[in-house]
Amino acid sequence: MKKRIDEQQIHEKHYDQILEQVKKDPYAQSLGIQLTEFKAGSAIEVQDHMVNAYETVHGAIIYALADHAFSVACNAYGKTSVGLSTTIQFIEAARPGDRLVASATEIKCNYRTGFYRIDIYHKENLIATMEAVSYRKNHYFIDIKDGIEN
Repeated sequence: MKKRIDEQQIHEKHYDQILEQVKKDPYAQSLGIQLTEFKAGSAIEVQDHMVNAYETVHGAIIYALADHAFSVACNAYGKTSVGLSTTIQFIEAARPGDRLVASATEIKCNYRTGFYRIDIYHKENLIATMEAVSYRKNHYFIDIKDGIEN
């Protein structure tokens, strides 16, 4: 019988390696998205070029921030995970100069899928919320052979 891997132990033991990998997202970097807390959040300062014709933040920017927080959360155990589906609801407009923060919460995670809620705030105002499902591949992007106990 195959032993089950303790992914929380992997996260704790390989925290720095996993963090370095999830920070290497070129698209997020090009948008100026900063990882402010590995467990939960990403942030972006809205620039003038990130608005739509109505001078509010373009939905694609908000989605990209939420998607990045989702990616960080679902890859936090060092296991390669990809987005399977997302649904986002835009609740309130944001404007240039606003600092948007996305916070991802893992609802449930099993061997093949992970379920997440990502909330995007400006200060205490909820701007948008996303529900997301990840598909968890067999591959770990870190070496887990060194001393992980089950």
